[in-house]
Amino acid sequence: MTRFEKLFQELDTDCALITSDVNRRYFTGMKSSDGIVLMFPEKAYLLIDFRYIEKARNTVKSAEVIELKKLQPQVSELLKKHGASRVSVESETMTIRQLNSYKHTFREVNFDDSNALSDAIKKLRMTKDDEELACIRKAQEIAETAFDELLPFIKAGVTEREIALELNRLMFVHGAEDLSFETIALAGENTSMPHGVPSDKKVEEGEFVLLDFGAVWNGYHSDMTRTLCVGKPSEEMERVYNIVLEAQLAGLEAAKAGVTGRELDGISRSIIEKSGYGDCFGHSLGHGVGMEIHEAPNLSQRNEFPLNEGAVVTIEPGIYLAGKFGVRIEDFVILTENGCENLTKCAKKLISLQ
Repeated sequence: MTRFEKLFQELDTDCALITSDVNRRYFTGMKSSDGIVLMFPEKAYLLIDFRYIEKARNTVKSAEVIELKKLQPQVSELLKKHGASRVSVESETMTIRQLNSYKHTFREVNFDDSNALSDAIKKLRMTKDDEELACIRKAQEIAETAFDELLPFIKAGVTEREIALELNRLMFVHGAEDLSFETIALAGENTSMPHGVPSDKKVEEGEFVLLDFGAVWNGYHSDMTRTLCVGKPSEEMERVYNIVLEAQLAGLEAAKAGVTGRELDGISRSIIEKSGYGDCFGHSLGHGVGMEIHEAPNLSQRNEFPLNEGAVVTIEPGIYLAGKFGVRIEDFVILTENGCENLTKCAKKLISLQ
């Protein structure tokens, strides 16, 4: 069953209009900065302009490819052909301006701007198929290979920015299509900022270095975080690291389809709270990963819904002591009926680089 067919099992409409870049790629398999997908229960169409038409005709198999020349007459013809009077749009990504433009152009159409289409797509994308998982595994393999090769580069005297640039270079060398997000490379007291930006600060002996990074391969992201030490860590640094590691391992042990995001977050969070650092863990335990670096489902205290089998999620507790240091350890896993498969193979024992 194609993704188009699966969508119409979840959606009651005459037509689904896909305009977002990510969802267009999800349904057609082709990356582009423009174009629209019109989906009907009987058939799907990709309308795309001259810049991409040759590539589309060579690569898109799940939809009929049409060169987009004049939006109004071409779309109107397809709507008429399929007897469609109700068109669902992506409420999460379509702007008010875009919606008003479509309403003005296609006055005969009733546009459904509820959350129905976006929710249906979100539900589909939460469960990864074998092809998607293969891409995610490859993206993670690229990131981990780059991390292993980066370790000899990290030493006292190099800057956060230099570490980030070298890690990025290595991911591209090993085949990354893109970076999952702007690489986080922090040292010393800067590690207490969960999403700090690499600076010209130099690494000093006895400091933590926190790396949060990922690679993209064929449209799919990886995500991991490791905290390591240059030289010998202090007793406090080791103690905090081991608390975070205990919390992360507990989260991994409990991760499986059927538990709620709130329950899983609570399992790791309770360990940190009992250790006296509850106020220093200010973000959720994790999030979904796929064609976007943050997507459903969320592993947060607000998510009361059971997690689905086949979802790929991060497990990333942390403790952040302002002005001193921070620790975060992040793996990402595939949820299964009886547990999870950890896609992150790097060891988590505290690394001390001498």
